Amino acid sequence: MTRTLKTAVVIGLSALVLSACGGGGGKASSDSDLGLLKAGTLTVCSDVPYPPFEDFDKTAASGFKGFDIDIDQAIADGLKLKLAVEDASFDGIQSGQSLNAGQCDLASSALTITPEREKNLAFSNSYYDSKQSLLVPTGSAIKTIKDLAGKKVGVQQATTGKTYTEKNAPKTANIVSFPSDAEMYQAIQAGQVDALLQDLPVNLEHTKKGKFAIAEEYNTDESYGLAMKKGNDALVKAVNAQLAALKSGGEYQKIYDKYFKTN
Repeated sequence: MTRTLKTAVVIGLSALVLSACGGGGGKASSDSDLGLLKAGTLTVCSDVPYPPFEDFDKTAASGFKGFDIDIDQAIADGLKLKLAVEDASFDGIQSGQSLNAGQCDLASSALTITPEREKNLAFSNSYYDSKQSLLVPTGSAIKTIKDLAGKKVGVQQATTGKTYTEKNAPKTANIVSFPSDAEMYQAIQAGQVDALLQDLPVNLEHTKKGKFAIAEEYNTDESYGLAMKKGNDALVKAVNAQLAALKSGGEYQKIYDKYFKTN
């Protein structure tokens, strides 16, 4: 597999939690408390497009749409902030470069929480559990990952899908890295690769658009988190409070069903 308010009275973090749960209507914390780049705005980095998690949408206020974007918008609304989304490379997002360079306050891009990434990023609590999957053209002889021997398989660079492929595909598989899902999908459409291995929801989107099928799914125990700069504990706590409120209040389930409900 992602871009003002008026001056407010500074109140304690405990009040932030109460506000997140519906207690009180004022602004929960000052912008300086949350360490935001721009007063009154939550700036988010996301690697776009990566539907159904993030995609372009000229009709939306932020210019983007998707599961991640809706979660981001709900968090911004709960904190009484405007949402701004910056399109950024996934490599820069997952490495912490985008956050450390001051491009955004928060990284939201179907980002799996891993020990390696936690060295450079401060993650929120998990908000989505995912699987990996193998996408192939309809009628392909490729049925499992073992059938990739001598075949070209597309992956996105710096992703857990790439890591999974490197560990589990046959040694004779030709693993081709792409900077984003958009290039991967173009490659399989053009017959430049025989399969794509990446997050299941994204590959499922491709089955809706063309003559492609999911050959195999992989349970990898992956959970997505929202990432912030190391040391910004106030923002991490505020985001976690909002996620908890979204889940307890039912809003999270509504957003989830919008993108993933199958019946």
